[in-house]
Amino acid sequence: MRGALAGAGMSLAAPGAAALAAGPGESRGERFDPGDWASVRAQFPLNRRHLQFTAYYLAAHPAPVAAAIDRHRRALDRDTAIYVESFDARQEAVREAAAAFLGGGPDEIALTDSTTMGLALLYAGLRLKPGDEVLTTEHDFYATHESLRLRAARSGAAVRKVRLYEDPAAASADRMVARLRAGITPRTRAVAVTWVHSGTGVKLPVRAVADMVADANRGRDEADRVLLCVDAVHGFGAEAPTPLELGCDFFVTGTHKWLFGPRGTGVIWGTKAAWARMDPTIPSFSMPALLGWWSDKPPEGPAAVLTTPGGFHTYEHRWALPEAFAFHRAIGPARIAARTREQAAQLKDGLARMRHVTLLTPRDPAVSSGLVCCNVTGRKPDEVVAELREEHGIIASVTPYRDQALRFGPSIVTTPAEVDAVVRAIVGLG
Repeated sequence: MRGALAGAGMSLAAPGAAALAAGPGESRGERFDPGDWASVRAQFPLNRRHLQFTAYYLAAHPAPVAAAIDRHRRALDRDTAIYVESFDARQEAVREAAAAFLGGGPDEIALTDSTTMGLALLYAGLRLKPGDEVLTTEHDFYATHESLRLRAARSGAAVRKVRLYEDPAAASADRMVARLRAGITPRTRAVAVTWVHSGTGVKLPVRAVADMVADANRGRDEADRVLLCVDAVHGFGAEAPTPLELGCDFFVTGTHKWLFGPRGTGVIWGTKAAWARMDPTIPSFSMPALLGWWSDKPPEGPAAVLTTPGGFHTYEHRWALPEAFAFHRAIGPARIAARTREQAAQLKDGLARMRHVTLLTPRDPAVSSGLVCCNVTGRKPDEVVAELREEHGIIASVTPYRDQALRFGPSIVTTPAEVDAVVRAIVGLG
């Protein structure tokens, strides 16, 4: 039996815990001090000639994550068949690390390659029928809108969009919650929202939305209960609350942005009740799936495990994910959130004083996070991005929406002094 499992890339064999994960490491021979921001920055091999205000986009790997990736890669290259005999144990180690960080149990976490993959799996797998509705917003990203469009085309369910704000800089938590509440009907089966909007930097008050959804669910049968599904990628790692604290049913995120985890990794977190409303889309490489196939019966096992797509992935990256959680935990999620929030506030304060700049992101930290979006009067965002890079060594980006904007992401790899440099550069554009 073990031979068959190994041939399928799955095994019951489990190496010791020390072989599966390691804690934060050292960089360039210097001991890592998670309490020192300079030491945190030293863990990243980023080009110091540039001010890295888009480092979250497709994250650089900090030293312990890079070391773990290299360790797994070398082992796979050296003895591939032998190393993948521990497939099940290593997958479980990643789930256990994710559960320890996010809350809940390992069986409530599916492993993915990105937020887009996670959203596609979630919305493709939700049990919807003709006449059901999914409520989302006009501000959500392409991955949510397209996943829902494809699901609606297959299921006959309807997708409805509400507008949460006209002026993002003036977005109000109460108004956003009220507009979502007004959009829920007896046919609504899911509310699909984003924690931090990547086009404006507006942060949704997810806990308040969850409380509102819970109130809307009073008196509903379990099968008709509205599920709160959150694209969390631009809040995860920049904000401290866990999915349990936010109160959502599904929490979908890539781990290669603000968490600075291995590129090409992500998770779907869900409650047990929410997973019971899901069907897998892609065959999984898991013991429950394989045993079901052998017995010629539908697989029985945790829905999250069965939702984790099979096929071969970049396992040297996925299996290094525990080190990313450990690195983040060593620094402290609350400290990271505070550091990110303080620099974002500093940048917004500077931009708000300029007559030639329109700040799109709210200054209120209750409805904003690390992303800071703005426009410079008379200048196209891509032109500003090019000038900042060429003339000042500042790396910014353009939001990938129809209405584009200039975007910055202060994080643990930037400093208050660098924020001041951005402000001075933008002043010079006036």
